[in-house]
Amino acid sequence: MISSGGLFLMNVHMRFNEPANILFEIEGETVTSQFIFYEHKQAVEDKQRIKKMRGGARHNIRYIPSLSGKYELLPDVVYNYFLVVLSKEYYFHLINQDSSLHADFVQEIKNGKYTSISAQDLLVSHEMKQTINDIVECKRTGELKRLHTESKILELLMLQMEQLQNDQHDEVRKYTNLEQEKIEQARDILDQDFANPPVLPVLSRMVSLNEFKLKRGFKAYFGTTIYGYVTRLKMERARHLLVDQKMTIREVTYEVGFKHQSHLSEAFKKYFGILPSEIRS
Repeated sequence: MISSGGLFLMNVHMRFNEPANILFEIEGETVTSQFIFYEHKQAVEDKQRIKKMRGGARHNIRYIPSLSGKYELLPDVVYNYFLVVLSKEYYFHLINQDSSLHADFVQEIKNGKYTSISAQDLLVSHEMKQTINDIVECKRTGELKRLHTESKILELLMLQMEQLQNDQHDEVRKYTNLEQEKIEQARDILDQDFANPPVLPVLSRMVSLNEFKLKRGFKAYFGTTIYGYVTRLKMERARHLLVDQKMTIREVTYEVGFKHQSHLSEAFKKYFGILPSEIRS
């Protein structure tokens, strides 16, 4: 947990063997950026049975006046709650009250009504996951940690607002809740096996969604093609291994799924604008 003037962060992991209720009570007005990750216990303990994975990640931004209540949690599900709790004043310090990004949301805040910026919780993107990880894994201390955290919170809010605008397009509304879950499942498979990802026909069969809907839906929800998503994962992993793990270019080549160093260098140059050999210089 991190707490600073007008800002409170909470990152909690939970799993129960039987149904459970979490009681909560909030005093005073808050704006909360909520991220909920969940995965069924069977999927966690048996990574080979990817077809039966049932999990997901959702987010929203909520205005919460003084409120008490309870959350019901299911058994045999691994939950991870990442919450950014902001005072109303702190939120408007980050995003101007008159901004068109949240006009309807602000009106409900003025009315003092519990409200969510999106009627339905939205899918958590890879960029959001990465930003949350940057916050959680930050090794800085003191004032530097606070500045880093504040900058990342603003980045998170930006990503949420950006996705909210994209989600209002007609293309996103074409998909049922079940189809949305299958698209998210496809992303989870790519996250786990990006070095050797299944080709589209195989991925389509794994999630039981036809190729056309999978391609179109993936682009609509995540803002990139399946190929572009895999490329991003490969490149970000390659940079991490080179910079943080100090691995050789040869080692990284095979680690992220390339057959030849020249192929990695070409892709790395196209993505980052520099060669792998230049990133350490």
